Amino acid sequence: MRVLVLGAGVVGTTSAWYLARAGHQVTVVDRQPVPGNETSYANGGQISVSHAEPWANPHVLPQVFKWLGKEDAPLLWRWRADPAQLMWGLRFLRECLPGRTRRNIAAIVTMALYSRGCLQSLRRELNLEYDQLARGILHVYTQRAAFVQAAEAARTMRRFGLDRESVSAERCVEIEPALAGARHLLVGGDYTPSDESGDAHKFTRALALRLEEAGAALHWETEVSALETDSGGRVTGAHVRRADGSADSLRAQACVLCLGSHGARLVAPLGLRLPIYPVKGYSITAPVLDAALAPSVSLTDESRRIVCSRLGDRLRVAGTAELNGYDTAIRAERIAPIMAWVQARFPRAIDLACAEPWAGLRPATPGNVPLIGRSARPGLWLNTGHGTLGWTLACGSAAALAELMSGGRPAVAFPFLAAEGS
Repeated sequence: MRVLVLGAGVVGTTSAWYLARAGHQVTVVDRQPVPGNETSYANGGQISVSHAEPWANPHVLPQVFKWLGKEDAPLLWRWRADPAQLMWGLRFLRECLPGRTRRNIAAIVTMALYSRGCLQSLRRELNLEYDQLARGILHVYTQRAAFVQAAEAARTMRRFGLDRESVSAERCVEIEPALAGARHLLVGGDYTPSDESGDAHKFTRALALRLEEAGAALHWETEVSALETDSGGRVTGAHVRRADGSADSLRAQACVLCLGSHGARLVAPLGLRLPIYPVKGYSITAPVLDAALAPSVSLTDESRRIVCSRLGDRLRVAGTAELNGYDTAIRAERIAPIMAWVQARFPRAIDLACAEPWAGLRPATPGNVPLIGRSARPGLWLNTGHGTLGWTLACGSAAALAELMSGGRPAVAFPFLAAEGS
């Protein structure tokens, strides 16, 4: 069938690849000049099954109230006169209930394990290079209470087959010697040796090249302005605007929505209300000055909600969450805590003077579980809402979607959407 994939971030590009491999005739459109140029551009770089506990969990509420009004808080909520933000916030509170958190963890871990396997197979099959490292992910804790709380989430993840183990502060330094200078800050950690890291932007561009070689049509600098429907309400394509200002209509038998945070606004005129809201994240990428002082095991600092990953001769440090609509401005007061974090733990490891700051919008559902499957509109399929885990879940989400659209049953247990009539 002729399939139009809307969006060429890591989720859209992987969706297009698996659909093309399944035998479909694929067209991809994206408003950027190259693939992976928005949310996928400078994320934390982690393939992090171990990060499956969503932000919405019973332990986060006291922290949210503590962080209110603090510009350097890991989670900053900028209240706006925006009904979508309010509704998303109310749903977020509901997802903090213990039962819903356990359900969400189960869905995310299961998909993430499947996705990591898909990524590894795809990497071998296509010989893709994207500064990948398979040295695991180490979650470190600087507060005893947070370390104890994390044990509950770790037990839940182990029940679903994840090799996440609690380790002492001394063991943290053994796993990542670059932490030696910060040993006095640590109370313990959780280590998942099977997790990975890599540059999502490099991966997406490399896969897009293979996709084009396989015969897919890729349209760059082409923005989707509206979806096209027939008299029966079935989605039949998209109206687009090209860089030269010209308008066009691209027809298809099925459309796949992979437009990140912007997808919810695109489908709203069709009566679809997707529970997705943009959550801004920040990062810096800096050259490594001393390889021995910079970490090579990917790290997550749970107290500050900051992650870092070694990407070749660069270090990516990312974190924070800011709810402020579709604003993508880089705010110095949000970058400063990231700079201070890396300076305090790895002084002289990287060239902070050459650090490249970045901000991007994560398309988050309240429980961080993505929307994958049939929409309520015939002809429209969804693969969106991956939040902080787009890179982690991309390949599995795409492989599962291609199987669903081909009439099969994915080899992963997940709460896929199943609207009638698509």
